[in-house]
Parts: sequence; structure tokens; C-alpha cells
Amino acid sequence: MTMRALSPTDSAFLWMETRNQPMHVAGLNIYTPPHGSGTHFVHDLMQRWSKELKALPPFNLRPVLRMGLWYWEEDQEFELDYHLRHVALPQPGRIRELLSMVSRVHGNLMDRNRPLWEAYVIEGLPGGRFATYIKIHHALIDGVTGAKMMANSLALSADEDKPPMWAQNHQRSHPTARKNQQAPGVLEQLSALAKAGRELLPGVGSGIADMARSGLEETAAAMPFQAPPSAFNVEISGSRRFAAQSYSLARLKRIGEAAGATVNDVTLAICASALRAHLLRENALPKKPLVAMVPVSLHGETSEGGNQVSVLLANLATHIEDPLKRLQRIVQGTTEAKNRLSSMPRLQKMAHGITSISPMGFGLVVGTAKTHPQFNVVISNVPGPRDTLYLNGARLDEVYPVSIATHYLALNITIQGYGDKLGFGYTACRRSVPALQRMLDYTEHGIEELETALGLTTKAATVRKSKAAVTAAPPKDKKPRAAKTATPAKKATKTRKAVKA
Repeated sequence: MTMRALSPTDSAFLWMETRNQPMHVAGLNIYTPPHGSGTHFVHDLMQRWSKELKALPPFNLRPVLRMGLWYWEEDQEFELDYHLRHVALPQPGRIRELLSMVSRVHGNLMDRNRPLWEAYVIEGLPGGRFATYIKIHHALIDGVTGAKMMANSLALSADEDKPPMWAQNHQRSHPTARKNQQAPGVLEQLSALAKAGRELLPGVGSGIADMARSGLEETAAAMPFQAPPSAFNVEISGSRRFAAQSYSLARLKRIGEAAGATVNDVTLAICASALRAHLLRENALPKKPLVAMVPVSLHGETSEGGNQVSVLLANLATHIEDPLKRLQRIVQGTTEAKNRLSSMPRLQKMAHGITSISPMGFGLVVGTAKTHPQFNVVISNVPGPRDTLYLNGARLDEVYPVSIATHYLALNITIQGYGDKLGFGYTACRRSVPALQRMLDYTEHGIEELETALGLTTKAATVRKSKAAVTAAPPKDKKPRAAKTATPAKKATKTRKAVKA
């Protein structure tokens, strides 16, 4: 039986996995059935999908351990019934019930004796809408690859029907799906690693140099060991809480254009505002600024699959009260960090990123990650499709990424684009991050305060803001406000969809 060895990066996600920190990522999609399809649309969809009994790579691969190394091998006893699950929400079937279900399911480990993916089709949302929640182990795909596979598995037209994701050929997006490609052995991998030494060693050296420079010189970019201890750097349980919401991409672009910042920098500033508000409420805001680990996708520099990422550390300037000054500080830091990475070849970027955060592994083992964290949170920005997509005629309305929380990194924020919206997904340990749903209110407030500071707030938006119940530091006894969907005025750019757990 042909087996393919995992790369060291992919293998790490299997080695790191424990009951309290599952290492899978997921996508939550919400659909509207085609007009006039009736109440049996989801039932008919499941009937069609249940006939696709054969899975193609990578959905037919399970992990096996041989001589201390992880390999992928084909599951000769693949059972679709195990992987495909049809469930319904309890009444009244609001978004609240949907995200509660996702929160519970996302904390469950997957069976390593089988291919590491599960697909849930969830019905019972108002108006006949339904959702899919598909989780895949991070050893098999990263967030960018997963988003591409999801988009490619859907259709650009409501008239086109495609097989389900596991029955499609993903040759372009995943190396295990490529035909006639020999699985590299241990010697081949070591040989390739030796040949890449010219790029890897400088990356290791620059990563070590960053650690040595930390605290010795002042830089705009965040450096290792500069993150303060925070409420997010604690041991976690296996239970999860997920909260998500969509925001207008055009709205964030306007902020970026007015402030001379990229959309990625704007999203970091919005997340920083939300984190600041959350920690102020908990009376736990550190005096030093929080630091975020931001994955940087390298898929555009190689045709290889698997996890192709480097990382940069971003100073979130959470100690600065003024939102515009906070954004400017973030822009200075990320610009410096990105300029350094841009001058490196791909493998050097990967080695630099891994080396600069490598003490985190030691800190996890000995417990110093709580008092001397490398960074406080993970914030990822995943590009998504711009075109409207369809699932057997059902229109894809909303896309939300569900990610990974680990020990001493109790909160993960992942942002994914779809069409003219950005979906913010907050994944956290249920016990360690209380009242996660309030982060959605704080996120909206973070957007509004930047708009106000830049003079972008329209009259209608100003009225909405005056009615908002969220402040940067809400009183301790204040209850979270109910979800509201605002109707945009003519000149307003707000297209908010409230999605709460």
C-alpha cells in the first residue's frame, strides 16, 4: 500500500493534539435554498450525497505512525455514514442555536483510525435556510487550502450541480490528490532538507537574532518575549465557544483608504479594540500591548501543498486609548515586519517564523508560557471567493471560519472573506474566555470608533451609534444586548448581519 510521509510541519499538528486541544479547523457555511424548492430540499440533498460512497484524496486518507514518522495511507474500509451527518437545530432554530451546536461539536476529537474529516448538514434555520459545518484536521490542510477547496467544490451558477467535496478531484489544491506522484521516503525528505539548507539556515539565524534583540532595542515590529501575561495565556479545557459575525468589506476598505492602511491592518486594529474592551470589562487589561501571532500564507510562492506558512508578530497597541493612534502604531509594526519577510526566499521565511516562536513549545512543557508568553492571541486573515457560490442551487450567504485554541492561547480570531463581506470567527476555550459573544459587540464598536475618528460616520450611522449600548469599558453588571440587524440608510455602508452564540 502506497503511503506518503507528512512534512515536519504537518506532523506537528498530530503530535500536539490532546483531548483539551483538538487540532482541526472548520468552516461554517449558511445557505438559502432555491426559490420554490419546498421543504424537502435538504432531505433531497442528503439523498444525493449519500450515494457518493467513494472518497477521493485527501478525503480517503488516514494517518498512520511508522518508525516514529507520520504517513498518510488510503482507508480501505472507508464508511461515508461515519463522516456525513444530518442534524436539525432545536426550536426556535435561531443563529444562537446553530452556533451553540457548532461550539459543542468543534470540541470533539476525530477518530484517527479514519480519514480526519466530518461533514454536518444542519437544517432548522428560519426561512428554510440550512448550514454545513465541515471540519478537517490541520495536519491535512491549512486555512488557505481549506478555503480554496471549499470554493472550488461549489458552483458559480444556481443551475450547476456538483458532487460533494469528498467526491471531487482536488489535484490542484492538495499534493496527496496528485496522480502519479511518488510518496517521498525518509531519505528523500532528508536529502531535500539538506538541499534547502541555504535558505533554511539563514531563516533560523534571523529568528534566533530576533530573540536575542528582544528587549535590547526598540522596534516598531513586535519581537519575541515582548508579549505581557494576559487572561488568554492560560491552560484550557476541551470545551469550545464560537461566535461569529459578518461585516462589509467596503466599509473596512474606506477606513483603510482614509488611514493609509491595508485591510489586514484595519482588521488587526478592530480586533485590538475588541480585545481591549473585553479585558477592560474583566479588569484584566495589561499595561503593555498585546501581541498577536499572524500567519502569513506562502502558497503563492510554491505549488506544494500542506501547510505553507510563515508568521509575523504584530503589536496590537492595546495600551493606546485613541483608536486612530492605535491603528497607526499597528501599521508601523506590520510594515516593518512584512518588509523583513519580503526580502527572504520562501523556505527562509518559514524557518524564520518557526524559529522566532519556537520557545513557545518549551514554554508549553514547563509552564512558562503563562508568565512569559511568546504572543497572546492568534489572528488569521484568510482570503475567500469574491463570486456568489451555490450548492446544488442553494445560494451561499455567509462563510465563517472555526479555528483552533490551544493551551496558553485560549482565543483564536480568524477572518475570512466572501463576496463583499468579511466573516469574523472567534473560537475560544469555553471556560477560559467568559462571555465570548460580547466580542461581537466590541468588534462593531471598534469599527464605529475608527469611522468616527476618521470622519467617515454618516448621519444615519451616528444615530445608530448613539443608540448602541456598547462602550469601551461596559459596567460590570451590564447584560449583553440582544442581537439586532440594522437596516442600512441610503448613504450608510453598514451591512451588518448579527450572528451570535
